[in-house]
Amino acid sequence: MPPTPHVLPADHDFAAYARTHWSALVTTARLLTDDAGAAQELARRTLVRMCARWRRVPRNDVDFHVRRCLVRGHLRPLRGRRAARRRAVLVLRFWEGLSDAEIAQLLGCSVGAVRTLVRQGLRAAGADPGRLRETYARAVEDVAWSELPPAGLQAQGRVRRRRRLAVASAACAALLAPAALLAVDGMGLTQGGTSGARAGEGAGPAVSPVRVVGPGERVTAGPGVRVWLTADRGYWSVPVRLKGLEDSEPARDEPGVSLRVDDVDGGLFLSGLFHGLDGEPSRVEVNTGGGRTTAKVLVLAGSPGWGLWYASALVPEKDIKAFLSTAADERIVTVYDAAGKVAARSTGEWWRI
Repeated sequence: MPPTPHVLPADHDFAAYARTHWSALVTTARLLTDDAGAAQELARRTLVRMCARWRRVPRNDVDFHVRRCLVRGHLRPLRGRRAARRRAVLVLRFWEGLSDAEIAQLLGCSVGAVRTLVRQGLRAAGADPGRLRETYARAVEDVAWSELPPAGLQAQGRVRRRRRLAVASAACAALLAPAALLAVDGMGLTQGGTSGARAGEGAGPAVSPVRVVGPGERVTAGPGVRVWLTADRGYWSVPVRLKGLEDSEPARDEPGVSLRVDDVDGGLFLSGLFHGLDGEPSRVEVNTGGGRTTAKVLVLAGSPGWGLWYASALVPEKDIKAFLSTAADERIVTVYDAAGKVAARSTGEWWRI
């Protein structure tokens, strides 16, 4: 197989990635589908989908997202067929060389489920790992050096992106209609000497649980929602069904906090970045419309002063209207520093963040 780099330059583009990784994608697709024609089509569809969301893919985590798109694109129409899932796990384990934990993250299941599928798959194949790798190597001899199909992937990806944005814009308009009359306020901290008084009034005994993570380490933050931080000071989450802007805005050096709202099953998932602090926050308080709650915090090891906050509970459907109708001067998110003073507040134009 041609070499495929795992560390990519920050300014690499989609076309370069597609050219470099096409053969590897077709190879893996060939092992998943056991059909040369289906493998080419699966790899092509994967690149079209990735082109549509390319601006939202973390540059130091591209391979994970592409591989997940490839495998899930293969398994989606075969939902319920355990044999296809076993085959996918074996390919990821003994051809791609992924660990059980990595496969579990990719498929969205537990490590125990992956190990069970590996045992069942080896038993069904009647082969040990070494013989299985040899079988895979013989099966892909005719596709290892296949060429990228003619241009057109990017054009199809742009069409797909426009369709996704149209659907997302319609969803945003429907959901945010009750907030149309919100007043526009300024940034962050209140003027004069009032912010310290408000900090004292709003502060309470609760503290935000802080978890230290590594780059790309995925944390379950809610029903079907995982979040993670990247080394380029950004944060990401899946799944995303309602989006108005890019997923990740890098953390800045001045004090501030952002708010992102995702429409997920059961309500709204709230998260965002805080930045510009001297250390970890003592508390991140979120106004959900039905009351105030203390958020959880993720920080990246060796990167002080910024991190990700997320509400430990969804805003339920019954409280969505109240949440979206929050007045501009009732800041949704307030970050308190280690001394218990207000370090940052979300802006009045929070729905645009």
